Amino acid sequence: MKIHKEGKSILLWTPVVLCLIYYIIHKKVALSYYQSIGCAMLSATLYLWLIYFFRDPYRIIHQQDQYILGPADGKVLRIERVYEGEYLKEERIRISIFMSPFNVHVNRFPMSGKIVYFKYHPGKYLVAFHPKASTHNERTTIVVENENGQQILFKQIAGFIARRIKFYFKEGEMVQQGEKCGFIKFGSRAEVYLPIDATIQVNTGDKIKGGITVLAKI
Repeated sequence: MKIHKEGKSILLWTPVVLCLIYYIIHKKVALSYYQSIGCAMLSATLYLWLIYFFRDPYRIIHQQDQYILGPADGKVLRIERVYEGEYLKEERIRISIFMSPFNVHVNRFPMSGKIVYFKYHPGKYLVAFHPKASTHNERTTIVVENENGQQILFKQIAGFIARRIKFYFKEGEMVQQGEKCGFIKFGSRAEVYLPIDATIQVNTGDKIKGGITVLAKI
């Protein structure tokens, strides 16, 4: 299993931290044999979960200009018509995708083109499925414009557990649909703002695979 680069340092230091915690507890409290076994099992479970969380599965991306791909793994939380006031200044169809701690957290570009807008917003850490998370939480806003002048805005949004959003590109760079663009550590949310006339291909509750699932046709 390939491990994403964002997890390598965490996986390196976690065993050291867990051993230190066990040592401190053992010095203060005389643990029984079964308590020691329980601590070891909890530590092993946590470490195995971290390995699973930072997995970076190989995916074959079929690039199609007329389709918008999901930017992240997760479940469609809601599909709604909203006014996008940060950059586009117009009504759009917003698809919100909830990424649980058990989903792959690699983020991908939903469309090929040029990054015409990027902004990082510090903010709160409401639970990722909270309606106000889109505007109140720590987040990044990215707008990609294709060769036909069509613009797609998408967001990386931190959740209650997430404390770090990574985005690897800069404004003005050319990107490819399905290309890895970032990572959100632990529970989080992704949003895509589509044109009103887009043909939506998913429904609320559907499971999404980043770079594979088609969200809409434009």
